[in-house]
Amino acid sequence: MQEYRAHIMDLDGHIALRIVLMCEDETEAKKRARCLADGYDVELWFEDRKITEFKSE
Repeated sequence: MQEYRAHIMDLDGHIALRIVLMCEDETEAKKRARCLADGYDVELWFEDRKITEFKSE
């Protein structure tokens, strides 16, 4: 398992909440982070690398 971080962004673009996701791989981490983008933008990170960003739905 690898540790990924999902950053829930506030309306000003600052990190409002950081959620640790323990996942087998990047594909699983993306699926789990996408589910968090409900009313908020979410950035998915692995160590110091930003993987992707999901805009709120």
